[in-house]
Amino acid sequence: MRVVTWNLWWRFGPWAERQKAILAVLRDLRPDVVGLQEVWADRRTGENLAEWLAAELDLHCAWAASPAPERWRRRISDDSVDIGNAVLSRWPVTDQAVLRLPAPPDLDDGRLALYARLDAPGAPVPFFTTHLTSPLHASATRRQQVTSLAEFVAAHRDSTPHPPIVTGDFNAWPDSDEIRLFGGTRTSPAVPGQVFFDAWEYAAQGTPGATWTPENPYVHPGLGPGVRVDYIHVGAPAGPDGEGTVRGVRRAGHGPVDGVWPSDHAAVVADLQGAE
Repeated sequence: MRVVTWNLWWRFGPWAERQKAILAVLRDLRPDVVGLQEVWADRRTGENLAEWLAAELDLHCAWAASPAPERWRRRISDDSVDIGNAVLSRWPVTDQAVLRLPAPPDLDDGRLALYARLDAPGAPVPFFTTHLTSPLHASATRRQQVTSLAEFVAAHRDSTPHPPIVTGDFNAWPDSDEIRLFGGTRTSPAVPGQVFFDAWEYAAQGTPGATWTPENPYVHPGLGPGVRVDYIHVGAPAGPDGEGTVRGVRRAGHGPVDGVWPSDHAAVVADLQGAE
């Protein structure tokens, strides 16, 4: 099973040209399931980036719009464009649910977690994608968010031997309190007994892992050094027949396509053992 997570940078920058580059990267990857963040939908025209990508790639689609997009819209001066998360899947989506992540009023811009239950061969896959709050100083808020996220996962992970897969832009460094809390292997987990492996830790030693880096022209160099903030977390342990075991992991979309960088984030790609 090939899993991808990618923040698509909403309607910022040369978004129409970037749309084509995003499709080219995903078409080359041939993923089974994709978690997407900062996905746009234009209520004026009826266009939806996730639905367009799904149609082009012959995948199923689940989409959830932010309930509070006003701060985002002010940045592009367009009240007709929604922002949200999406899941693209080779297999039908048989159930879905949305969690609005907690945040104080001064940081609340409608961040979500989206759950999609995938009717994969062998066993259903409980799949999640999320987008945590971004300010550098907001670790305390992200800790609250990963606690809510972990509880959301716990409420939807049962009735299948396949471990949950949680993807997204966590806006947090790998050694941060919030990532350790969600993973639960280096400190007590947010939900007792529920732990996750960070798929990137299966990468070859020394493999570049930064998904947010100043070498990308859309990233302001004053925002800090390159860092990995995008994750594929897989529930541990693996399923009874090895479901969810990480076989390989790498970046994608971390360079221009026909002269255009697809997003301000690189994608993370993990190959997992599926259910037989």
